[in-house]
Amino acid sequence: MATLAAAAARQAASRLSSSKSSASLIHRRGLAGAADHHGPPRVNCWQEPMNPAMWKEEHFVIVSLSGWGLLFFSGYKFFTKGKGNKEEKLIEAAH
Repeated sequence: MATLAAAAARQAASRLSSSKSSASLIHRRGLAGAADHHGPPRVNCWQEPMNPAMWKEEHFVIVSLSGWGLLFFSGYKFFTKGKGNKEEKLIEAAH
């Protein structure tokens, strides 16, 4: 049984090698041009803090999301500052 499988594998390999060269079987990343830069090079956000157009994309996302989070949180704290927990106020008044 094992010899039959080995013979079938050898036969398939010989068909592959005769029909295609081994160089054509190598996978090529034709459209993955990560090394080809178009336009100005991107920099870290702390190197050009006043120019967000030059930042790397991931730095722009992190800074933007942090800014929006800070805006929402500070707005929430500003509009709810007078609404403390009444139970805590009662305990402080009792002491």
